[in-house]
Amino acid sequence: MSYARFLSSITRFMRRSEIRELLKLTEKGEIISLAGGLPDPKVFPIDDVSKASVKVLSEEGEKALQYAPTKGVGRYREELAKFIRRTRGFEVDPENIVVTTGSQQALDMIARVFIDPGDSIVVEEPTYLAALNAFRPARPRFVGVPVDDEGMKVEVLEEKLKELKREGVKPKFVYTIPIAQNPSGVTMSLERRKRLLELAEEYDFLVVEDDVYGLLVYRDDVDTTPLKAMDKHDRVIYVSSFSKILSPGFRLGHIIAPSELVNYFELCKQSMDLHTPAITQYITLELIRSGAIERNLMGIRSVYSEKLKIMLEAIEETFPKTVWYSRPVGGMFVWVKLNANIDTAELLKKAIKRGVAYVPGKAFYHDYSGVDTMRLNFTYPPKDKLRKAIEILGGLIKEEVFS
Repeated sequence: MSYARFLSSITRFMRRSEIRELLKLTEKGEIISLAGGLPDPKVFPIDDVSKASVKVLSEEGEKALQYAPTKGVGRYREELAKFIRRTRGFEVDPENIVVTTGSQQALDMIARVFIDPGDSIVVEEPTYLAALNAFRPARPRFVGVPVDDEGMKVEVLEEKLKELKREGVKPKFVYTIPIAQNPSGVTMSLERRKRLLELAEEYDFLVVEDDVYGLLVYRDDVDTTPLKAMDKHDRVIYVSSFSKILSPGFRLGHIIAPSELVNYFELCKQSMDLHTPAITQYITLELIRSGAIERNLMGIRSVYSEKLKIMLEAIEETFPKTVWYSRPVGGMFVWVKLNANIDTAELLKKAIKRGVAYVPGKAFYHDYSGVDTMRLNFTYPPKDKLRKAIEILGGLIKEEVFS
């Protein structure tokens, strides 16, 4: 029996995540995966999590295993507000925090709360593919703005805003990952961050700041001030997560917004899953309070910084000189543009046969352009396999470019 006649129109705009599909292929371990944004499991603070879990269950098990408020456990939000002040440099009222089931749910909530069919929203080119997949079912009009080594090209954004204004159109929001962007790895310059906020006020739009990688920067000379810390007019909706700095398995994210919007996000979440699991909130509360997460961050940065160096050196040694690639200061990814008439989705089939996987770049564009691009993850593979994967990939690219 065909069930097509029962499906809603929204299903036509749902897309499979290329990353999730690749993870199915690579989970057996026979392929070196540069595909997913997976943390190195060796940096998980397993002992700290174990101790915190025992403490929580022995002292507060009845609360931790119970239903929780939709916005999140009150004490957790209070501790999270202190953590944000220490690590990201801005004050937040715990009442303005909604705890989400990963940052992905936050993006889904943003789509549900803000986007009507046909509304214009601005995204970076390229941008996080799962954000695009969260926004697509709402059927917006995407407006793409390219990035370069200094992040979103705000001068191009301004020109596009002028064009939209001539059409009588205001974008609902600009979605940006200013620090260690996914997938490109680039970081928006401080000057561009300031100008983006000025444009938000001038053209009356919101800014959705995805700050998942804000604490994964490996150089001390880079300004990582979040847009939210610079926001004087409550234009910024701030999204972040503990998936990259603690555990993706906890599925623990948060969204910070003005009170009026928090009310709508809370209503939205009630119909989605009632609340984020209480037990992960209580355990993370204990890990924040004990200082375990901040202590562990130092080790994570050290490991990832070394892996990033290995990948960049291997690319320099093995890729054709005609290829462009980003040189991130943080995050988990290097972005590659082959500058050749090569479809990296087709190239992936050959790469997998040689034992390497990556994510083809066109999935990170709202219009599926960027056919000759790819995203490479450096955090997950062991160091020796990381170099080996780049050598294999470099050899394959040379064959294709010079064939």
